[in-house]
Amino acid sequence: MAFTKAFIPYGGYWSSPFSKWQGSFANEHAIELAGATARAFFEKRKIDPATMDNLYHGQTVPQTHCFYGGPWLAGLLGSPAITGPVVGQACITGITCTKLAAQDIEDSIARTSLVVTLDRCSNGPHIYYPSQTAPGATGTSEDWVWDNFGFDPWAKNSMIQTAENVAKEHGVSREQQDEVTARRYAQYQDALADDRAFHRRFMVPVVIGKGKKAATVESDEGIFPTTLEGLRALKPVLPDGTITFGSQTHPADGNAGLIVTTRERAAELAADRKVVIQILGMSTKRTKKGYMAAATVPAARAVLAETGLKASDIAAVKTHNPFAVNDIVLSKELGFDLEAMNNYGSSIVFGHPQAPTALRILIELIEELVLKGGGLGLFAGCAAGDTAAGCVVKVST
Repeated sequence: MAFTKAFIPYGGYWSSPFSKWQGSFANEHAIELAGATARAFFEKRKIDPATMDNLYHGQTVPQTHCFYGGPWLAGLLGSPAITGPVVGQACITGITCTKLAAQDIEDSIARTSLVVTLDRCSNGPHIYYPSQTAPGATGTSEDWVWDNFGFDPWAKNSMIQTAENVAKEHGVSREQQDEVTARRYAQYQDALADDRAFHRRFMVPVVIGKGKKAATVESDEGIFPTTLEGLRALKPVLPDGTITFGSQTHPADGNAGLIVTTRERAAELAADRKVVIQILGMSTKRTKKGYMAAATVPAARAVLAETGLKASDIAAVKTHNPFAVNDIVLSKELGFDLEAMNNYGSSIVFGHPQAPTALRILIELIEELVLKGGGLGLFAGCAAGDTAAGCVVKVST
């Protein structure tokens, strides 16, 4: 879908640090943590959260009382008069929420929409489903996070198997994957330069614990030191496979959010009125069964077609790349420079907390374009069920 009226205020977005699985956020309630992070963002930017018209709450992993989702989160962040749905579309939840918010602006349903995405993969719920018809009334159960990572009931395979399928079909070697992974780690180091100058453009420190046990988490937690030699020493996860624990992402915890509004309101809320950020289009597509890692190709092609653009028009590309295979195939099929994609890192390095992942990457795309002096940017990321989303934004400075 193409948009003409949806804008993001410059600086009207944030991300918490992403904490490794079973790390600092492992025992924090994701909704409460996101509410506190959002409130800190609004206080820092001196924006009244009560001026938001509605809320899209993105979440994919259930937690206690998440039934009350949007209304509870709205109250926690300081806007108790607004409400909205809980939205979940696996790894592209952040893009789906932003698309819904943009549609509200496009259709004049709202003037200012808020998107907040959050998840905690750590300590995911174990769910029991009772049965009155099974022998002994024995029910079934699932570990929400791990069982769903490991099995797609439609394609009958795991997420890593989809990446192996794509690697085989496109002739992607183990060596290529290791090289891309090492490159993404090096790009992430650029985000840490000058005392994390790039991250400080959008990342909000998070306070956890209370009283004397309170602590502040300021930066990503759980980044694995990576060298090409170290990657090459790892064994494939699957027998006869090409993907190692190094060339795929890792589960994490965190949250991210942004404001979607009109051009006029964006100028009022912007940290710098000279910077104009416009959402040009978003598209969701699905690839063939069992090939999730290649779904970014039709999604990217669709959003470029909807916005009347060519790959050569794009100044910056950021991806949600749970596997190095994703970037290699997207580069091969659309002609993007593999070395130049994902400047300042990507989810293969800083981790994947599900709902907030794509939104953080979109925020990083915007900031990269600002540093470039403007231009067009493409986000592409895959999601469970052989699905992916594409998004194009335009930044003018």
